[in-house]
Amino acid sequence: MDGATADRFDVSRFEAGRNRLASLAYRLLGSATDAEDAVQDAFLRWQAADRRRIAIPEAWLARVVTNLCLDRLRSAQARRERTVGAWLPEPLLDGDPMLGPADAFEQRESVSLAVLTLMERLSPRERAVYVLREAFAYSHAEIADVLDITEAASQQNLHRARRRLSVADGRSVGEVDPATARRLVEEFFDAASSGRTEHLVALLTDDATAVSDGAGLTRTLLRFDTPRHIAAIARAGFDPTHVKRRLADSLPAVHHALVNGGPALLFVVGDQVIGAVTFDLAGGRIATIRGIAAPARLVRLAHSWRQQGPHAPLLTEWRHQLDA
Repeated sequence: MDGATADRFDVSRFEAGRNRLASLAYRLLGSATDAEDAVQDAFLRWQAADRRRIAIPEAWLARVVTNLCLDRLRSAQARRERTVGAWLPEPLLDGDPMLGPADAFEQRESVSLAVLTLMERLSPRERAVYVLREAFAYSHAEIADVLDITEAASQQNLHRARRRLSVADGRSVGEVDPATARRLVEEFFDAASSGRTEHLVALLTDDATAVSDGAGLTRTLLRFDTPRHIAAIARAGFDPTHVKRRLADSLPAVHHALVNGGPALLFVVGDQVIGAVTFDLAGGRIATIRGIAAPARLVRLAHSWRQQGPHAPLLTEWRHQLDA
């Protein structure tokens, strides 16, 4: 094999594993943009390395990507950007290859917006051990090799990560039936757009919370608690007359979607997603609502939406309320 042929083979080998590496980086960073940067940096290191000395390329690349992500998480810039109360994960539309493996419940849970948010409470090393073990089923021996730690340290970090995530969550969520999830989200949309406060309150858990990125116009997240406070905010945010006024006399299509494995509403003008509202469910009710409208957080989701092609919007109730 001549040099040019070998280079093409090595590039093809890297590209064959790119989606898996991107999925690893996304789980570690919670940002599709940062994950893409980490994978590209890994590709440059792959090209510069003496590949004849790399016994298992997949393991070598996973180690490089993981440590690039850890460097990012430990950087001063990341600590400023990810301060508590100022950061939300970047949402991804189901079907995006960056979401990675989803065969087991642990794999699906590890990429949910709830867990990605909670993982901000972990140290970078705890986060890496948790992701490698729960999402990619690495053995503790393999994790020890990736992170240059002992197997015992890997086990201890996993134990601490699981404990901290469990304590931080405080809820038993588990798997949610897709039909039930869709029904709850549609009921929420109908009640919010028609101004039925009592029905909204009944759909929420007693300890429900809601957060919004303020369309990227605020330095910290907007937070709301108590069912009645959230219901009042939802009524104002989903009022079709107010929405139409804010968008210069146009009314977006509203679509049900799955985002990071959970139910969501997408607000779409033309072929552009301008906002997403995601929901975490617990005990048959809505426990957490996230409003995401900062354009930078929606770039990849909007691209996936255009690629997949939209389905019928939830417009019957919306138009009815507007006409009324």
